[in-house]
Amino acid sequence: MQYKIFWCKTNKYFTEKWLNSEELKNKSWIFVASCVVTDKAKSKWIKFVKDTIKGFENKSDKVYLSWCGPIKKWKLNSDFYKIYPELQEFSDKIELLEEEPEKEINLIDSRVKPENDRVGENLLFRHPECSVAKSKDLFKIFTRKYLVIQNWCDNNCTFCLTIQARWSHISREIEEIIEEINSSSAQEVVLTGINIGAWWASNTKKFEETKLSELLSQILEKTKVPRIRISSLGIEYINDKLLEVFKNPRIYPHFHLSIQSGSDKILKLMWRNYSELTLNETLQKLNILERKDWVLVSLGADIIVGFPGETDDDFQKSLKLIQKYNITKLHAFPFSSHQNHHIIPASKLDNQISDKIKRERMREIMKEAKIVENNFYKKNDWKILKILVEKVSQNSFSGWSENYIPLNKANFKPLKNEQITRWKIFEWRFEYKEAN
Repeated sequence: MQYKIFWCKTNKYFTEKWLNSEELKNKSWIFVASCVVTDKAKSKWIKFVKDTIKGFENKSDKVYLSWCGPIKKWKLNSDFYKIYPELQEFSDKIELLEEEPEKEINLIDSRVKPENDRVGENLLFRHPECSVAKSKDLFKIFTRKYLVIQNWCDNNCTFCLTIQARWSHISREIEEIIEEINSSSAQEVVLTGINIGAWWASNTKKFEETKLSELLSQILEKTKVPRIRISSLGIEYINDKLLEVFKNPRIYPHFHLSIQSGSDKILKLMWRNYSELTLNETLQKLNILERKDWVLVSLGADIIVGFPGETDDDFQKSLKLIQKYNITKLHAFPFSSHQNHHIIPASKLDNQISDKIKRERMREIMKEAKIVENNFYKKNDWKILKILVEKVSQNSFSGWSENYIPLNKANFKPLKNEQITRWKIFEWRFEYKEAN
């Protein structure tokens, strides 16, 4: 079976589970993990589903659709076709799936099957974006092992649809997490979820109850996985205990933060659980974090541009965060009102921002982010970094350094003659190349 994943790392984890399930055994055609984070994200998977069905050649072909699109309060949404009427005419070719399968099997044989032996070759000639897995153990679909440690969220952020699709926050048991890591052969494990900072808190709003630092300490003690990466993390969950664990060389020194805005006024309108002051204090601590391996820490961030009521001064506060705290990997999004399919509280707020202003602010913040990113690369020039090779072809290879510098043939130099293979960690020298 083929698959297409839209957006988040959590989708990657549950895609592996579905493709490894009894429910999809011997089924044909494609599994789609959908996303509702923005209007653009929704339009992408809707278009993909429609175009894919129009290209079907066999009557038995179907799209198996899961995750946030068809889910409400962790169950299948009975109003799915009312919310997405543009898919109604294709309903006989769409099978809606729960969040995760009831029963999994251990190995895949012909169900995930490329048409030739080249990893990454596209199965869908009409859709060159479509991912392809080798017909092997599904832990090998991705070079990294994506691992959900918690699910769902209790926050009521006014811009977010997740609370409508999901249920109350729940954490996975530590023994189960460690067992899954130890059963994987991955060189890198990515801890993911809807709100991972809240791991083991009774409610995601009770950020003082987080036990994420304890979980990381246990993973470091009871597993041997070389690299542990933490996906998007809320500012309010970062405490001194967590910062201390972040110094360990096995923890990936790149931290992606769910910031959303640098303005107190906008953070309050968003119903975020931290202030502008807390945000700046936390970013400063991360900025000066001294690791035991002396690798420079890189920071990523999610920023919403053009939230209702955002003035030029509010926007400048977000922009200055990028500059002041060296945010090297920026995920900036224009605010989505979700008018077409859902209603969110922020879409009812006064002072909605025009698309023209959103586009202007997006261009400005992304331009600044590129400058900051290049400056970070310069600081790493001639440093020896550990890189995980993810793709190899006859003339090139790609992957990432531990502090999230992209690997290519031009910017990383091996220190000795060695065979370059996928899923292996190397120590190579980074040589900064000025972008054209």
